[in-house]
Amino acid sequence: MSRTRIKICGLTRPDDVRAAVDAGADAIGFVFYPPSPRAVDFGRAAELAALLPPFVTAVGLFVNPTREFVAAACAEVPLQLLQFHGDETEAECASHGRPWIKAARVRAGTDLVEFCASHARARGILLDAFVDGYGGGGKTFDWSLIPPRLGRPLILSGGLNPSNVEEAVRRVRPWAVDVSSGVEVAKGIKDAARIAAFVAGVRHADG
Repeated sequence: MSRTRIKICGLTRPDDVRAAVDAGADAIGFVFYPPSPRAVDFGRAAELAALLPPFVTAVGLFVNPTREFVAAACAEVPLQLLQFHGDETEAECASHGRPWIKAARVRAGTDLVEFCASHARARGILLDAFVDGYGGGGKTFDWSLIPPRLGRPLILSGGLNPSNVEEAVRRVRPWAVDVSSGVEVAKGIKDAARIAAFVAGVRHADG
């Protein structure tokens, strides 16, 4: 069984980037969605991305952005992966010339098989809880809604924290997990101990 990858999202401070890297995170997420309390501007994100060592991926999160907005982000920040959380079509996601993943907001009735088929060029599908707004709501969803074999790398998100991530990984066996609010002391302010505990939970589930 492969090792579960870990992304820490919504980072805004150098200390939090260092804590995530030191704990063993595989990817760091920068939120480029101005209404979010975790949003950073391109200059700040570039400063934070410069702290990343080799093989830790810088991910840019967008919600229904314009093409020009994504282009500006990619020009200023060394993003290796784009993450789309809105109502973007596959063509829109694929038009930027970068690897990308697409978030599905899961609730009863969500057809994940159809969703995966409609975003066939995505490197993976991120499963998040359906909440008001886009992400960072700290709410889990019913993991039993996930079909057993989607044939796509799944990134599990939505309400994960150090207390439940081990169970989540054991039950879902995702390719990766993504956490934001679950390792925070305040919106956009991460806690090094919670990050370390989260990573430890994932590793324990991996065995």
